[in-house]
Amino acid sequence: MVASTGLRLGELLGLSIQDISDDGTTITVAKQATRGGLTNRLKTHNAYRIVDVHPDVAAELVAFIGDRASGLVFASSTGKPLSHSNLRNRLLYPILEAAGIDRVTHLRKKRVPEDLIRFWLGHGDKTVTDGYSQLKRDTEYRKEVVQQAGIGFEIPPVVQNVQKSEKEEVTLAA
Repeated sequence: MVASTGLRLGELLGLSIQDISDDGTTITVAKQATRGGLTNRLKTHNAYRIVDVHPDVAAELVAFIGDRASGLVFASSTGKPLSHSNLRNRLLYPILEAAGIDRVTHLRKKRVPEDLIRFWLGHGDKTVTDGYSQLKRDTEYRKEVVQQAGIGFEIPPVVQNVQKSEKEEVTLAA
C-alpha cells in the first residue's frame, strides 16, 4: 500500500476500514497512527486527502479486509496500531529498496501531472498556478490516470489471516 499509493507509514497504520471505499479504489486520509495511538492531526493541511488506488491493489485490499466491518486495517492482535519503527526499519525500507520501488519516479515516468502526484502524496502546491488546477476534484479523471499509470511492480500475495505477525502484514503494506 505504501509503494502503490504514496501514503506515509503513519497514515497507512492509522487507516480504519471505514476510510476505504467499498470497492477499495479510494482511501480517505484523515488520521494517522502515532506512538500514543491514533490522532486526527496530520503532517500538513494537504495531508487530509482522498487517495485513488489502482484497481489491482484495491482488489487485494478488499480481500485483505474480508468481512471485517470496523477497526484498523493493519493492527496488532490486540487491535492497536502496529509499530512504525519495526515495520519501517526492519521490513518496509529493505523491501522497497531491494525491489527498487519508488512511487514518485514511476508516476513521473508515466507522465502523471505533477499537481496530481502532489495531491496523492499529500504535498502542497509547488507553484501559484497549481492552486488553480481542478484535478483534485475530478474523481473520474483521477481514477482514469491511476489505472493508466499502473503500480510499477508485481503485487505480492496477501496473507488472509488477520491475526498475523508484523512481518507478514508488511507484505500488503509494501
